[in-house]
Amino acid sequence: MVKDLFERIKSDKGPLGKWADKAEGYYVFPKLEGPISNRMMFNGKTVVTWSINDYLGLANHPDVLKVDGESAAKDGMAYPMGARMMSGHTKYHEQLERECAEFVGKEASYLVNFGYQGMVSAIDALVSKDDIIVYDMDTHACIIDGVRLHAGKRFVYRHNDIESCEKNLKRATKMAEKTGGGILLVSEGVFGMRGEQGRLREIVALKEKYNFRLLVDDAHGFGTLGEGGRGTGFEQGVQDGIDVYFATFAKSMAGIGAFFAGDKDVVQYLQYNMRSQMFAKSLPMPMVKGALKRLDMIRTMPELKDKLWEITNALQSGLKEAGFDLGTTQTCITPVYLKGDIPEAMAMVHDLRENHGVFCSIVVYPVIPKGMIILRLIPTARHTIEDVNETIKAFTAIREKLENGTYKKIAEAIMTA
Repeated sequence: MVKDLFERIKSDKGPLGKWADKAEGYYVFPKLEGPISNRMMFNGKTVVTWSINDYLGLANHPDVLKVDGESAAKDGMAYPMGARMMSGHTKYHEQLERECAEFVGKEASYLVNFGYQGMVSAIDALVSKDDIIVYDMDTHACIIDGVRLHAGKRFVYRHNDIESCEKNLKRATKMAEKTGGGILLVSEGVFGMRGEQGRLREIVALKEKYNFRLLVDDAHGFGTLGEGGRGTGFEQGVQDGIDVYFATFAKSMAGIGAFFAGDKDVVQYLQYNMRSQMFAKSLPMPMVKGALKRLDMIRTMPELKDKLWEITNALQSGLKEAGFDLGTTQTCITPVYLKGDIPEAMAMVHDLRENHGVFCSIVVYPVIPKGMIILRLIPTARHTIEDVNETIKAFTAIREKLENGTYKKIAEAIMTA
């Protein structure tokens, strides 16, 4: 007997989906309103907003809005129509690719419409069934999905553990000798959940012992780390050792789109083999012209990155002084680690938003282990020291209620109501 496909879906909504009735619209799929800034509207109240990846505060910068608006009025959101390979190619796309490549110190770059889609497709294009993938276990979901498409072998190493990385490189080398293939190692420049930098310097050093190519997802490092915001490779002095560099426009650039950069022949290969781009509409002109403006501002306005780090340092040092555990973050991403279950986390975040006016992302199982809560803060150049002080005061108050059992009692009452 063949089961109805939807029978499982109706009975098992998944580890997050089972909370949908109680969480949707507030804890997940929340509606922040008003201009993107350090303070926005949520549920009818003004809140300090720490959940927007607008690191450099460009989203509503007057110069950015001017370029975006002028291009939208002149070009429209549809132009250019069609995939770039067939009919959607322009001199502005080429200009942006040249400038991105130059900025990150590579020969060439290739624009993609979305970072997630692009990473999945790039991994698929770069490896054949005979090749081996080695990757960090905490890499972003887009990398995991790209690895899943791989028809060959793959080995995962413990997060940021170079001993484990080398062990799996040895395994991959033995396997590649049998298959006749090569090895692709994938890491993030900045791990977006915990804020740790990938150990790129140590990984690149392993090239002296093993023959592999390195792909780095630097979505959170681009614009925030390294000389002039050129990324984690520059921060660690190993940009030349990164064979394929990836960054998105959705974080520091406050836009849409992404790019891959590397040697010209590798980039050209991606252009002609990435299915998600060959068969997808070209990046719209306002996004392209807007990205050119944003990149120019990153190059010429170092004060944006300086302000970001002023706020980051104040936030992180203040939280540590107040006794909070921030893990091993080495970047702007500020995770605050607490202990509790999902209902407690929901009660705590409700209190934080409604009574203290602070909005940040909440991370729970299955993203992290059971019994752990992460409140994840993303500082930006738009935030103020006043925002920082208010937030530390609020976090101190909610931690006390979490530890004395107040939120557990509230959660139990809600769950049994």
